[in-house]
Amino acid sequence: MKREIIQTLDGSTTIHLPEWEECYHSKHGAIQEAQHVFIKNGLSLFKNKEVAILEIGFGTGLNAFITFLESQNYNQSIQYTGVEAYPISATELSGMNYADALDAGASKPVYLEMHGCSWETPNAIGNHFNLTKRKQFFADITDLDCYDLIYFDAFGYRVQPELWSTAIFKKMYEALKDNGVLVTYAARGVVKRSMIEVGFVVEKLAGPPGKREMFRATKVV
Repeated sequence: MKREIIQTLDGSTTIHLPEWEECYHSKHGAIQEAQHVFIKNGLSLFKNKEVAILEIGFGTGLNAFITFLESQNYNQSIQYTGVEAYPISATELSGMNYADALDAGASKPVYLEMHGCSWETPNAIGNHFNLTKRKQFFADITDLDCYDLIYFDAFGYRVQPELWSTAIFKKMYEALKDNGVLVTYAARGVVKRSMIEVGFVVEKLAGPPGKREMFRATKVV
């Protein structure tokens, strides 16, 4: 499937799939979306704690990179696992401008290292951050009670509804530790019903720029 690099409204880049009319991030701002959904409404709940994160859709590495920067700012130890079935190419990687857009040019080598490091094995990235990338379909995830936080950043329900099914959210529920949290940009009723069906307690929160709402789901026990 054809993929092309575009600039979003906050100046940061993303990848667009013309056939699906779908992007890896919000056209209203890739960085703004990541910071609002995954940092403000996810990672911020675990300040001053060691945290294990599972990202569903490693993609361009934006969420991992922003999380790394947060870990350095707060001396927070993070174990980060990113699942991705179709890694981006070297050409696509070269078109991502996140380090400059985040005013973090000194950390650009870290961003490149995240993509260049080995798959299926833990990699120490700078201080406090450990990255494991897994080339895997979401349906094949079998982790149990491993994570404090899940960044659920799959392609949208409109183009891949199977990624938002009860079966997938059951895997997410099982992968979380007790009282673990899942955050996602999505806010469809069908998604909420699937989350509730597997046991999540779901909150509807204000969404990132260009999107009215988003979900945060907690494994309450």
